[in-house]
Amino acid sequence: MSIRRKSRELALQCLYQLDQCGGQQTDIARMGEHFDVNKKAVPYAQELISGIQLQWDAINSMIELHAKNWRLSRMAVIDRNILRIASFELAHMPDVPSSVILNEAIEIAKRFSTDDAAPFINGILDSICRSVRKE
Repeated sequence: MSIRRKSRELALQCLYQLDQCGGQQTDIARMGEHFDVNKKAVPYAQELISGIQLQWDAINSMIELHAKNWRLSRMAVIDRNILRIASFELAHMPDVPSSVILNEAIEIAKRFSTDDAAPFINGILDSICRSVRKE
């Protein structure tokens, strides 16, 4: 498993914690107290979390715009946070190829969510990708 995948998974765990605690700050260092954290994964995970927190409302609005007939509050916590990570990367990290972002999101969904999550996430991210990237 790549370091970036581990970073995305760590970011997912932190965002899950944020979601459950009502948006309070999360600390990756404290995550290391409870989970086996690869130290090499921390910088990219922190970059993701910080960026997502700065763009929280814009990312959530973008997801809801592309998630036809779905509100974020109705989505599974894991699914909406996978969408937040991938949406942030698509919109704000042009150096990461779209195909990599979508593939990583789908693989993480297969690992952490339900069987229905991967196609659901793929459909939303494909729509977001077409609107924010001109590849």
